[in-house]
Parts: sequence; structure tokens; C-alpha cells
Amino acid sequence: MTTQRKILIVAYSGQGHVNPAIRFATRLIKVGVAVTVCTSLSVVRRIDKETIPHGLTFAPFSDGHDGGKQPTTPLEQFVSDFATYGASAVAEIISSAAAAGQPFHHLVYTTVIPWAARVADAHGVKASLLWCQPAAVLDSYYYYFNGYQELISSNGNNLTFPINLPGMPPLTIGDLPSFLLPSNPKEYEFLIPLMKDHVDVLKLGKRILVNSFNELEVQSLGAIKQIEYLPIGPLIPSEFLNGEDSSDNSLGEDFFDKKEDEHIQWLNTKPKSSVVYVSFGTIASFSMEQMEEMAIGLLESRRPFLWVIRDSEQAGRLSKIEELKKHGMIVGWCSQVVVLSHQAIGCFVMHCGWNSTAETLVAGIPAVVFPQWSDQPTNAKLLEDVWKTGVRVKRRERDGVVEGKEIERCVEMVMGDDDIKKNAVKWRELAREALNNGGSSTMNILAFLDEV
Repeated sequence: MTTQRKILIVAYSGQGHVNPAIRFATRLIKVGVAVTVCTSLSVVRRIDKETIPHGLTFAPFSDGHDGGKQPTTPLEQFVSDFATYGASAVAEIISSAAAAGQPFHHLVYTTVIPWAARVADAHGVKASLLWCQPAAVLDSYYYYFNGYQELISSNGNNLTFPINLPGMPPLTIGDLPSFLLPSNPKEYEFLIPLMKDHVDVLKLGKRILVNSFNELEVQSLGAIKQIEYLPIGPLIPSEFLNGEDSSDNSLGEDFFDKKEDEHIQWLNTKPKSSVVYVSFGTIASFSMEQMEEMAIGLLESRRPFLWVIRDSEQAGRLSKIEELKKHGMIVGWCSQVVVLSHQAIGCFVMHCGWNSTAETLVAGIPAVVFPQWSDQPTNAKLLEDVWKTGVRVKRRERDGVVEGKEIERCVEMVMGDDDIKKNAVKWRELAREALNNGGSSTMNILAFLDEV
């Protein structure tokens, strides 16, 4: 009788890291692997335990921010504290398991925490990176640190300057991850050496698990011979893949779920593919001027909309709030996978974070994209020019604001363009095929386990 394989997954505390980590853990548990997820106490406290698959255990640690990241806490301090406390916690978890005669056979770590690979190596445990962004983004970082830094830096202020990275789709400076550009704010400069560390520790692991799938990134997955990718995505809820409609709100697996369904009841009253869904993730924030322009664009489109605004005070200050309430619905939160799978949704206006991008691809929903920072400009480029399932908004030159008329133009374009709709359906089918039994991502997960 073979010993059950044990895998430790260490996840950074951002929702864009925790969700794919737990979804990957769910897939592993379904094929008989024992999985422990290690992340901060503040994250584990917020997780709706009813959404957690049977057999998944947590090993939370205090990162010094048990109430979560506060607005006054610099991101560099937060990431540094997570690393300091996390490295100690992971070392203890590995050692204790080994001492109890139940060692971990492998460690998987997410984006932003390359230190986890070194902790695993120090304790004789093999490690694999679970890259929570597309392969094209890691390729961009790899090229930057391996021969292209001077070219990118010297042309960094010319966003239309073409950058031809071997094996990758044609890019411009403005399509690269924002941390690589001179416009990167000083408070995020620490992320450059962090990403270099990510590239440097790749030699400690054999393959990179990536939240993507073979058919989606044919070029990027094979662009760099030193990087061996194993696409195991898209990591989205299993119910999402079955083509279930969410009009009864039975779809779940949002690990930070709140049982509110007023917006679902509202969506149930709307015609198929008629509603504009607007949400910008858990980090992005906009000026009041940009919010007012968004309101103008939505009202001018004359379409029903569901708009997620996390800051209720900011929502209340919108000058057209009463008119907005007549034409659409504003909520402080909703389960995105539930909303995107609803038959009434016809368009997703989003920031183009990778989780949201993967979810809209699997849902087959055309998108209007508002990239803000990090990987989002690259994701937006791929979505608009490679997968052709949406359009990127054009900003006003003097201040970067996207005007209401531009938002209206983009919404009308994606809602009315048959080619964009056809492409969205094509990628939806390919994504679901990748995760079916015998699909490329399913087979890649089994290949990964063969080596554990």
C-alpha cells in the first residue's frame, strides 16, 4: 500500500493568491492527495468554512497584521512581515511534520513569496512555484532580468515603443508589467528585487505550475527554454465549468463568500446578455472624478448594470446616485463567479487582474478592461489583441482619466461586436475542455503528481 502524498501549499495573503491556491488544493484532494494550506491568520479567519472542501487543512500563522493590511501600512512593510513570520512558520510546519513521521512530500508556493522555495530547500523538500498570473507575465520578468533591462529602462517613458521578446506576442512598453516602468511609484520599487528573486529561485524547482492552459498561451508557454511550465488552470470553481446557470445562487466556492442574493434576484428579472457587470477587484481604487465618469458612461449606455463599489461612502457621493439606482444596481460586494455565470450578464467592465480575466474567459463574457498596475496591462494586451475577447479603454492624455463617452463607446463595442462574442465563446469552450477528464490541464496535474 502506498503512502498518501502530502503537499504543503504556502499562499500569500492576497485574495488573488489565496483563491487559486485553495482551488488547486481542491483539485489535488479530488485525486487523493492530502493538502495543507499555510497562509496568514487574517486570511483564514475570513474564509467561509462552509466553502472549504472536506480533507483540506489549514496551518495559519500570525504575520503581525492579524486584522489584515490596513490602509496606513506600507505594502513593503506588509510583504516583509509576511516573509519574516511566514518563513519561520513554514520551517516549523515542515520540521514538525517530519518529526511526527508524516513528512510533506512537496511544497507549492504562490507569487510574491519566493522565500518559501529556499525554506523548503533548506529542509530537503522539493518546491514548485504556483504562478498566479499568465505565463506571459513571468516571461516578461525573466527577459527583463536576462538581457532586456537596459532596452526597457531606456525607453520606459515611451509607452508605444515596440518590445519584441523572443517567442512572445508583439508588445509595447505600455503592455509590460507596471513595476518595470519608470512610472512605477516609489512605494512599489521593492517589488523589482522581489521579482528578480522569483526568477533566481526557479532553479530550485523543476517545473512551474501556472494558472493558465496550453491552448490559451501557446507562444508564451514555450518562449523560454529555461522555464518549463505546467499549465494547470484556469483555477476556477468546478461548478463554473459545468455550464450551470446561477439564477438560483447555487453556485458558490467563493472562499470569502457572503450569503447575499438580492442582486441575483435583480439579475433574474433581466433579459439574457443585457446587463453590464462592473467590478475592479479587491485592491484597485479610483478618484471621485473617475467614478463620476464611470457613472456617466453607464447611464449613457442605457443598459442595466450591476456595479460593485466597495467604498459605500464614495458610492453615496456620486452626483447621479438617484438616477443610477433607477437604471442599475450598486452593491458593496458580490460573488463574482456567481454573477459571471448568470445568463443576464452580457459584458464585464474590469481591472484585468488575472483571476477576473480567467473567470471571464471561462464564462465566455466579453470584457471592457481598465488595467491599473502589476500584470494588468499585459493581461489587457492579451485579452484585446491575442484572444480578442474585449477592448481596452483609452485614457485622457493629460491626467489618465477615462471619460464617460469612452466607457460608453467600449461597452457598446463589446456588446454589439459578433466577432468578440464568438471569440469569447471559443475560449470558454477551450478552457472547459482543458479541465475535463483527459483535458490538457487535468493531465498536467497528474503529471505533476507523478513527480511528487
